[in-house]
Amino acid sequence: MLIDCAGCAIRETGCADCLVTALLDDSSPAAGLDGAEARAIEVFARAGFEVEVLPAPGPAGRRTRRRRVA
Repeated sequence: MLIDCAGCAIRETGCADCLVTALLDDSSPAAGLDGAEARAIEVFARAGFEVEVLPAPGPAGRRTRRRRVA
């Protein structure tokens, strides 16, 4: 696969939301993806889906429900 950012139609304005930026930026949530995860994202992107990689959830803690009293 050849990625040419110079030919991108939304270069500069769309870089923050770009999958390539997400995969190559060390501070991105996608930076720690393994090969299988990166290939899965590529399959979805090639199929036309808008792929957004979200940060991993925080540690699972006990959630308390707020009770409302009227």
